[in-house]
Amino acid sequence: MKTVDFTVNGERVHALVEPRTHLADFLRDQQRLTGTHLGCEHGVCGACTVLLDGQPVRSCITYAVQCEGSEVRTVEGFEDDALMKELRAAFSREYALQCGFCTPGMLIAARDLVQRLPGADERRIREEMSGNLCRCTGYVGIVRAISSVVRSRQAANEVPVEEKKAQAPERFTPLEAKKQEKPQAAPVSSGTRIEDQATVKHPLDVVWAAFADMPAVAACLPGAEITESAGSALKGRITVKFGPIRAAFAGSAALERDEAAKRGVIRGAGQDALSSSRARGDIAYQLSDAGGGATRIAISIDYSLQGPLAQFSRGDLVKEFVGRMVAEFGRNLDKQLGNGARPAAPAAQLDAGGVFWTWLWSRIKAIFH
Repeated sequence: MKTVDFTVNGERVHALVEPRTHLADFLRDQQRLTGTHLGCEHGVCGACTVLLDGQPVRSCITYAVQCEGSEVRTVEGFEDDALMKELRAAFSREYALQCGFCTPGMLIAARDLVQRLPGADERRIREEMSGNLCRCTGYVGIVRAISSVVRSRQAANEVPVEEKKAQAPERFTPLEAKKQEKPQAAPVSSGTRIEDQATVKHPLDVVWAAFADMPAVAACLPGAEITESAGSALKGRITVKFGPIRAAFAGSAALERDEAAKRGVIRGAGQDALSSSRARGDIAYQLSDAGGGATRIAISIDYSLQGPLAQFSRGDLVKEFVGRMVAEFGRNLDKQLGNGARPAAPAAQLDAGGVFWTWLWSRIKAIFH
């Protein structure tokens, strides 16, 4: 696994990826940016086109690790782009799409064309767009749509859009990431956020020092275990019981710590081998003095769950389940700090099925009271 840092649609991304992971798979699977489509996966059809430092690239043949320190822009990143709005309207008006599979790549390529060649005629448009394939439209509507945008901008004496030479964003390393003023969990697309807190009866400095030993801290979290730890890179698993179903999510995570602010972020992703369900989450924790020699641990979790087990991701149910996990974590951490030793084995996992019936019964009682 390799840690990568780059910008996606204006937001910094810090993640662990396999060196062989293509940018398209990283965007779709880890960032949930599914507007980037995969067609041929050989760099031929153009459906996966994104911008890399302002230039169109095929994300299916670009490795995610190649994007270190770069700026990536997908079709989701053009929401407020004036030229893209014109192109979207023209594509709709001229019936330039049918199934829509090729459309994200078409739009990004068309935007680049209009910017570079503000006076392009139909022949040049066909030539420039020949790298983006469509099996539905016959290209006539696509060419008409792009031509209409070119003509309208010429008629309005529109100054050609100059692609700003984006200054190269800072290249972060795990060590530099620790120095950021406020490392916070980045929102997980189409996910859920849960916030909770626990209080342990030990001083702030003692608890903060304990949090540096992630295998020991993970052992306090029900069902969690760190199997490999090398600096800010972690590998491990978390086991959860859903009634008769037992899921073990194995994966990797990256850790960031801010010594001055007593704040940290754990960004991870994993998969359950049996159900093929996938989970991705960012856990941000903030330590503060609770008075009387105690420490308050505020926890914010952004997560998404895909696959058969996604049925268990109802907001209220997960909130109650996480609440129990956080409370159990606080008790286990108190014990560990009190004993001054690491627990011999990971804490037993909680049963989400039992939590579900407790949650359901509380809702039934609320209806009749």
